[in-house]
Parts: sequence; C-alpha cells; structure tokens
Amino acid sequence: MPNQSARIDLQPDVDTLVLRCAGTWHWQQTLPAQPGLAGCKQVRLLAEEALEDNEGALLAWLLHLARNCQAQQIALDADGLPAGLGRLLALALAVPARPGKPEDNTSHFIQRLGETALRLWADLPQAAHFIGEVSQGLGRLLRGRANFRWRDFLWLLEDCGPRALPIASLISFLVGTILAYMGAVQLAQFGAQIYIADLVAIGMVREVGALMTGVILAGRTGAAFAAQIGTMQVNEEIDALRTLGLSPIDVLVLPRLLALLLMVPLLTLYAGVVGIGAGMLVATTVFGVGAREYFNETMLALSWTHILIGMLKGTVYGALVAFAGCLRGMQCGRSAQAVGEATTSAVVTSILLITVSASILTIMFQRMGI
Repeated sequence: MPNQSARIDLQPDVDTLVLRCAGTWHWQQTLPAQPGLAGCKQVRLLAEEALEDNEGALLAWLLHLARNCQAQQIALDADGLPAGLGRLLALALAVPARPGKPEDNTSHFIQRLGETALRLWADLPQAAHFIGEVSQGLGRLLRGRANFRWRDFLWLLEDCGPRALPIASLISFLVGTILAYMGAVQLAQFGAQIYIADLVAIGMVREVGALMTGVILAGRTGAAFAAQIGTMQVNEEIDALRTLGLSPIDVLVLPRLLALLLMVPLLTLYAGVVGIGAGMLVATTVFGVGAREYFNETMLALSWTHILIGMLKGTVYGALVAFAGCLRGMQCGRSAQAVGEATTSAVVTSILLITVSASILTIMFQRMGI
C-alpha cells in the first residue's frame, strides 16, 4: 500500500484542539498549514501508527506549532507522539528562540567598503612575507639547495605553454580581427586602409597580445594553481611536506613561478603573430589591401623595441598570475568552500594586478620615450 501524504486531522473538543498527525512527511511535498489557535487553551498531539517522518519535516512543523503555543501561552500536550519524536521536540524547545528581529545580513555599502579595505590592508603583510619566502626559495635554487622537483617543472611547462595554445589562438585571432575592423572603419574615410597593418601590429605586439595572454592565464592557469595548492591545504599535504622537512615554496611555488616566467613571453609573441595574421586576413579579404603590401607595412611598423616591450609586459603579467595563484592557494582554508573562494580570489587578484601594472608600465614607457 503506498504511503499516504502528510496530513493533520483536527478534532476540536471544547477549549482543547486535538491534532492527529498521519501519513509520510517529507520536504518534497506541501506540508499542512498551521492550525488557528484562537480560543484554545490546550493543544493535544496524537499520532497514527503508520506515521513516518523521514527528513525532519514533521519535527520542524511541530516545532513551529510549539513556538506559536508558547507565544500565545497555550498548553501543549505531546504525550500522544511517538517517544523518539517527543524527545526530539522537547530537546528543540529547550533551546530558546532568539528575541527580537532576525539578524540582517545586509550591511551598509560604506561598511562593506570599509571591511574590504581592511581585508586588503591585512593582505599586505602576508603578501610581503610570501614574496620574501619566494625570494629565499629562488636563492636556494640558484645555490642548488632547493627541494626542486624537475619532473613537476617539466609537466607545468607543458601545462602553461602548449596546452594553452588553443585558447590563446582563438582569443588572439578574435582580438586581432576586432582591431582590424575598428581601425579600418576610421582609416577608410581617408583612403588609408594600408595603415591597418601598423595599428594591428603595434597594438597586438606591444600591448594587447601581452594583456590578453595575462588575462587568459589568470582565468586558466592562476585559478588552477590556487585550486591545486588549496586542495593540498585541505588534505593536509602541505603540513605533511613541512613535517618531512620540505619547503612548500620549493616544492609547489617555484616550479609554477618559473614555468610561467618561461612560457608567458613565448605565448605573448605567439599571440602577437596570430593577431597580425587575423588583421591581414581582414585587410586583404574585406578592404582590398594586398597581402604583400600588408606584410611590408607590418615589417616597417614593427621594431625590436615594440617586440621586447611586449614580451617584458607579458613576463610581468605572468609573474603576477603565478604570485596571485600560489598566494591564494597557500592562504586557503580547510574546507571545500575555502578552495572555491581561493580560486575566485586568485582570478580577481590576478586581473586587478595585471590592470594596474599595465597602466603603470604603459605610462612609464611613454614617459621614457620608448
């Protein structure tokens, strides 16, 4: 016989309200409404033999009823309930409800802004300490005393470089296409479509290629670093490394930092080439610029200064991504939620640092005349 749905049978008796609980109670169904208690002096609870409370739905319903009875000073007789359910209800009632209005979790904007500023200020000493530990680890590596695992380093080189080529190719191609179209719309008014080559070449090689590579690595590699180290923190593997006398900086941070430092300049250069190819495709197929003319104009526009500046910026962005990802991973808490928060924080921190450093480097190079 199938289980009957939860129900409450009301049996008014002078000034006593008798409630008979029946059926199978669970949260997937619509629970019975709370009965009106006006004019009652006592509420008596009874239960049928086939009563089932699989998920605590009946207990929660009864607790709500008991709170209403207490608020209206109505006596509650729960002797007719099963012994286990009656004890749970008594235990729940033993904890008094919090007086007053429920706590409001919505903070004022200025308060939230202040809390964010305090968290950022508290992060500065931790970040400085982490930079110091990484610097000491690099010193140990140069002296040959670091616990550096070359097998992990080679795997990270592959992960940060060749495995990032598909997404880097797609983004760089689309960005190069956008630059070409944006420039061509303006240059076509003066019949200067040939200078699409200058715009795309300098923009991709010097600025946009490095910036997009940094953002891609922030979302792809920086998040992975934070998740990997954070998971090791949760599983107490980092504590195990320290117990064995191994430095987590040497084993976990240095391979990731050096892998990004080596791969990001090459990815930046590759992104610039793909963007130039996309610009050439747009200029030759849509705006009637010859492929040879476009190539020659690109060679005239580019210089080693542009190429080196773009690779330098890419290297800085890569170092910032590795720093943010490893730092947030090492700061991760001991729960699954903390791993997610560390991963999100790593991406946000990386993009913020990339944006700030891009602005500073661009202004600095312009002031220097290069």
